[in-house]
Amino acid sequence: MRMMVAGGGTGGHVFPGIALAEEVVTRHPANDVVFVGTARGLEASVVPAAGFPIELIEVKGLKGKGIAGALLNLLLLPRAFLQSWRILRRWRPDVVVGVGGYASGPVVLTAWAMRIPTAVQEQNAIAGLTNRLLGRVVKAAFTAFPEAARHFAARKVYQLGNPIRRRLMENYMRPESAHGQPRLLVFGGSQGAHALNMRVIEALPHLADLRERIQITHQTGARDREYVEKGYRACGFTPDVREFIDDMSAAYAGCDLVVCRAGATTLAELTVCKKPSILVPFPAAADNHQVKNARSLVDAGAAVMIEERDLTGEVLAREIREILDAPERRERMARAAGRLGSPQAAKEIADVCMELVRRRWGSPFGQAREPGQKPARPPDPAS
Repeated sequence: MRMMVAGGGTGGHVFPGIALAEEVVTRHPANDVVFVGTARGLEASVVPAAGFPIELIEVKGLKGKGIAGALLNLLLLPRAFLQSWRILRRWRPDVVVGVGGYASGPVVLTAWAMRIPTAVQEQNAIAGLTNRLLGRVVKAAFTAFPEAARHFAARKVYQLGNPIRRRLMENYMRPESAHGQPRLLVFGGSQGAHALNMRVIEALPHLADLRERIQITHQTGARDREYVEKGYRACGFTPDVREFIDDMSAAYAGCDLVVCRAGATTLAELTVCKKPSILVPFPAAADNHQVKNARSLVDAGAAVMIEERDLTGEVLAREIREILDAPERRERMARAAGRLGSPQAAKEIADVCMELVRRRWGSPFGQAREPGQKPARPPDPAS
């Protein structure tokens, strides 16, 4: 089976696509996955780094661009559809999955017109504009939150959760790493989050009495690293401040509490890794979807939410202290998070995709390929 994953822009769209691709290629040596995105999106760098091929199209978003900007970007669509048609003709995928972001629109619509089975994967509680539009034509809509189902026909909805990267799945099987002191993990996404970084520094004086009893690992992004490290030292903390955390699996396994944003991929990781959290939704997220995402964990008892307009150093310090000082509460939050986890999401989405392929092409392996044609796959780590 050959799958095409279309879309991207942010890690919240790209990483679930990579997680699904990892599942597909491990099922059969002839399976492969190709991505389609834009040169400006995160996919242009992280997809090749994951070992998958990527094709690029020229397209820009329409929402929030103003009338003039939207009209200019509309003029790019005919070219984007032509590029999509050429890519689809060249790769001949058996199924196309849109993961959100404006790059997915032309590819999924063109695939539908070519009678290739199509699906969308919606990561958030409020479906994005592109996925809402594509939902009218695709065969399946994979959702992670019950609230997202209202954007799609009921017969198309599969609420299976968000796929997470294979390395992070280790947390589902591995035990907690042993440590004596409470450990706090802070991050704002792959690029960091400036406002969150600043509020944590403001919280440190209110936690000064804990500096000998707490360990904090803080991912800041490149912009704030030096300033944040100085802030920790000024308050007497031994800093573990990093621009980027390469091994998030180990970071999750080694912490007792997480302070972070409320992107869908982050929440999927928190629930599979069974981590209590303090969530600070990104206020500029489209349709305020991070607040809706966070509420699902708050309502289940797995997290505390502080909206950024209410976030001060004192408020954040109080919440951190109350949770870290209450082991039984942390345990209850961890159990609640685990009940929301979907460790099988990638597998179950791949199962549905294979059924779509079987219905269209008569075999779960898809269309016949030319003799000698090698599948496009990431290199085998064992080789």
